[in-house]
Amino acid sequence: MNHEETGKPIEILLVEDNPADVRLTKEALRDSKVKNKLYVVESGVEAIDFLRHKGKYTKAVHPDLILLDLNLPKKSGREVLKEIKEDEDLKSIPVVILTISQAEEDILGTYHSHANCYIAKPIGFDQFIKVVKSIENFWFTIVKLPPK
Repeated sequence: MNHEETGKPIEILLVEDNPADVRLTKEALRDSKVKNKLYVVESGVEAIDFLRHKGKYTKAVHPDLILLDLNLPKKSGREVLKEIKEDEDLKSIPVVILTISQAEEDILGTYHSHANCYIAKPIGFDQFIKVVKSIENFWFTIVKLPPK
């Protein structure tokens, strides 16, 4: 049974330290065809705490999808991805890398660490909104997400 059938929102964890990108992502998802709930953390350490229900995140949800930037303070997105995919309780959560980097080593490295998707952030406002809406369409409409 998918989220549309149950009426439950798609739970999304956005791991992003750039306030402008957070704002654009929120704006793009606000008008979503699919009901969703967006949670935002600004560092890799916070992301792991959120996912493992530590500290101020003891009541955090188990997200259906993670949007992960690579360049984060305290713990990089690469480290976060590695921890997620090595953890039995977390590894089935799809992780979409959404980052400014177009470096081949970043792309290869994240796929080798089992990222589900790698998207380079476009620079322009309209293109960024279009990319987020494409993520929404693919992951929330076409793909069947794993059960929690």
